[in-house]
Amino acid sequence: MQTETDTRALVALLDWYREMGADASVADEPVDWLSRGDAAPGHTFQWPEITRGETRRAAPPAADTPPRAREDGMARPQLRPAPQTPPPASRAPAPGFEPRPGFSATPPDAAETAARAAARKAATLDELESALRAFDGCGLKATAKNLCFYRGAPRARLMIVGEAPGREEDLEGKPFVGRAGQLLDKMLAAISLREEDVHITNVVYWRPPGNRTPTPQESQVCRPFLERQMELVEPDIVLLLGGAAAKQVLDVAEGIMRIRGKWREIQSGPRAIKTMATLHPAYLLRTPAAKRHAWRDLLAVRAALDGETGTARRPQSNA
Repeated sequence: MQTETDTRALVALLDWYREMGADASVADEPVDWLSRGDAAPGHTFQWPEITRGETRRAAPPAADTPPRAREDGMARPQLRPAPQTPPPASRAPAPGFEPRPGFSATPPDAAETAARAAARKAATLDELESALRAFDGCGLKATAKNLCFYRGAPRARLMIVGEAPGREEDLEGKPFVGRAGQLLDKMLAAISLREEDVHITNVVYWRPPGNRTPTPQESQVCRPFLERQMELVEPDIVLLLGGAAAKQVLDVAEGIMRIRGKWREIQSGPRAIKTMATLHPAYLLRTPAAKRHAWRDLLAVRAALDGETGTARRPQSNA
C-alpha cells in the first residue's frame, strides 16, 4: 500500500523531471528500461564511418623488450598490463521497443551547408516541410515530439516570426497554439487580422528542452529554411516577436526594448522586406504593463498594411 511518504517522493521526482526539462513524452508507448538488463540507453548507436581517406590510429603493439635501465643503474619497474575485460554480450531490446533514430554530431558549419542545399531545392512550402522532416542536422529534433512548421496562410502580406515552439506547440505540431499564441490571436484581431490573413512561424522548428532559448548555433542551422520559407511566402511585412527572433533575423546585438517599434529592411531573395520587432506575447503575459508598447507597434504594422504614413487611429486593444 502506498504511503504518504511514497507519494511525496513521487511528487518530488516528477518536480525534478520537470526542472530538468522532461515535461513531455516523446513516444506513444512507455518504455520499461529496467527490462533491458545492463544495456544502457543509446547502446545501439553506431559512429559514422570515417571518410575522406581518414584512418583510425592503431594502438602500438606491445613490446617484448626488457625494461629500460635508469641512469642510477637500477632497473625501472615494469608495469603490469591491465587485464582484458571481455565485451558485454549484447542484449535484445524489450518487446515492442523501437529506438529513436540516432543523430550524428554534425559540425554546425557542415549542418548549415546541408540545410542551405536542402532548402534551395524546395519549390513549394510542402517540399520545404518535407525537407525539414528529413533534415537531421539540428539537435533539437532528437528531443522534440513534432515538427512545428507554420500555421496560417501559405501566402500572406504579414509574416510573423517567433522564437521557438513550446510544450503545447510540440504536442500539436503548430507554432503559437498555447497561452502566448492565444494572446497573439487577440492582438491580431485588435488590428482586424485573422489567422487566415497571416503566416506564423519560428526561427527554429523544434522545441528546445525545457523551453529554453535556442542557442545561436541551433538558430543558424535552421536559418536557411527560414530564409527559403520567407521567399516562398513573399510577405510585404515581417513582424519579429521577441529578442531572440530579432537578433537572429536582423543580425543585431541590442536588446528588444531598444530595437522594437523601428522599421528596418531585410533582403529576401531579390526583394527588400519591411521588418519590425516587437515584444513577445509570452513576455506580455508576464508583464501586462508592456502591452502599450506592443499596441503601438501593431498600429504601425496596420498602418503599413493600409499604405498609411502616420500612426493609424484604432480603438484601444483589449488583449
